Amino acid sequence: MTTFERIKEISKNKGYSLSKLNDLAGLGTNSIYHWRDKTPSTDSLKKVADVLGVSVDYLLGNTDDMHANKDKDMPVDLEETLSKLGPSVSFGGKELTDDQKLKLYEMAKLMFGD
Repeated sequence: MTTFERIKEISKNKGYSLSKLNDLAGLGTNSIYHWRDKTPSTDSLKKVADVLGVSVDYLLGNTDDMHANKDKDMPVDLEETLSKLGPSVSFGGKELTDDQKLKLYEMAKLMFGD
């Protein structure tokens, strides 16, 4: 599926015509239609992705996860996230190193689905 076809499909699912999406993204007249034959600029593609609520990687077909980039964001407060794990933040009475905490965070993310 091409980038244009993917954008067209998502737009339809969200109830937008390509013309309406074009306007919401603040692009020039019929810009999206030109993407059938032309590669869009990164800036324009980002604007469309923001309106549709998906990642640029999804629009490009690099991933099937609509929000791929957002999943990799680190939490604002790592300590708060790790506190969900309770007493396992230390091992053998010793506090975990920052590297160990990050690894534990990644495991917790998988377990809790955050």
